[in-house]
Amino acid sequence: MTDADQEKTGLGNYFIANYPPFSAWKPSYLADAFEATNRPPVPGTPLGLYLHIPFCRKRCKFCYFRVYTDKNARDVEAYTNALIKEVELCSRLPMIGDRKLDYVYFGGGTPSYLSAAQLRAMMERLKAIMPWDATREVAFECEPGTLQQHKLETLKELGVTRLSLGVENFKPEILQFNGRAHLEDEIHRAYGWARDLGFRQINIDLIAGMVGEDWDNWKDCVRKTIALAPDSVTIYQMELPFNTRFSKELQQVGEEAHPPATQVADWPTKRAWVKYAFDEFLANGYEISSAYTVVKGKANNPFIYRDALWHGADMFGTGVASFGHLNGVHVQNVDTWEAYIDKLDKGELPLGRAFPVSDKQKLIREMILQLKTGHLENEYFRRKFGKDISREFENGYKQLQDEGWLKVTPNGVDLTPAGLMQIDRHLPTFFEPEHASKRYT
Repeated sequence: MTDADQEKTGLGNYFIANYPPFSAWKPSYLADAFEATNRPPVPGTPLGLYLHIPFCRKRCKFCYFRVYTDKNARDVEAYTNALIKEVELCSRLPMIGDRKLDYVYFGGGTPSYLSAAQLRAMMERLKAIMPWDATREVAFECEPGTLQQHKLETLKELGVTRLSLGVENFKPEILQFNGRAHLEDEIHRAYGWARDLGFRQINIDLIAGMVGEDWDNWKDCVRKTIALAPDSVTIYQMELPFNTRFSKELQQVGEEAHPPATQVADWPTKRAWVKYAFDEFLANGYEISSAYTVVKGKANNPFIYRDALWHGADMFGTGVASFGHLNGVHVQNVDTWEAYIDKLDKGELPLGRAFPVSDKQKLIREMILQLKTGHLENEYFRRKFGKDISREFENGYKQLQDEGWLKVTPNGVDLTPAGLMQIDRHLPTFFEPEHASKRYT
């Protein structure tokens, strides 16, 4: 593949969320997963809980997650009952030891799709099983158009500390064409309510490269976000995973059969948009937290869920098709509604596939994920793994340093600004040979 081809937005996942790649996870490893749940935890390992709420008003055309747009109130009740059964099963596992939850994350789908009454009923039952009063963070994803003031009051009362608004863009035509369900006035209304209620941290998600995007509108999106002054801003670059509407419908930039408004921006354009946004946010008092995130002061606005995962925490990934990590084993739940409900009706953990992670793979995983912050500390890896990463990954670091993407220092590794903007495309440099050429998902 030529460099020009690599810079087009082709089909597949670009961003690296885990290691080894998901395509290596198999049902044949489930015995390892069940054995891991029955072992005591590794001392000092934090424990988190992820809850997948798979309901949406509409399916975004770029979405590849397991979500449903055709479920009624009875379905929602059946699913939340199953979710609570799963958390009950998890709460009895020996791998918990005497640990309390360090973080809780409600993701989707659209957790805010549920009504205030549904959220209260579900959360109160969950808290009775695995309390989160002492957690460092309870994060909750929202679609602005699903929020009302009383729903946000309920979330605040029930302990949500980090509210993440899936804004993505402000222009109505772009939101509509890309399958988003909300409008700009709903963004401002929901944000105002959330700010008035005093949530500890409010994050806004943006996507660089939504279909129909151009420079003028992107600058306008950045300007409007700065005016809102959220505590955190996360900017994703549009990708075209397999099995999305866009992956079947759209052409790449440079193919002339479709007009520009229905083409997908190439990676250099998206990186330029992210760089512009980062520069503007930095000029307005924000700091870089990762390759995707800027915050108003890193000390005051940590992202516990992300940082815990990137440092090897355990996590129960509950809900249909959810991913987790249990005592050294990657796991994913079964990926259909019917199979998920059926297993829990039988009193079984709904695991669908797994992968036992070797010590070397744990080191690789933490190193590449933490590289997304722009900086690595040698001492952290020496202390945790007994390894000198400057020697373990010497060839990969040298290659990327020679190409201008990072700089090796006496204390660790620092990405260059250009390296930070495109770190995901370079992470496979450090993959083991058996995983280097596999489809990521």
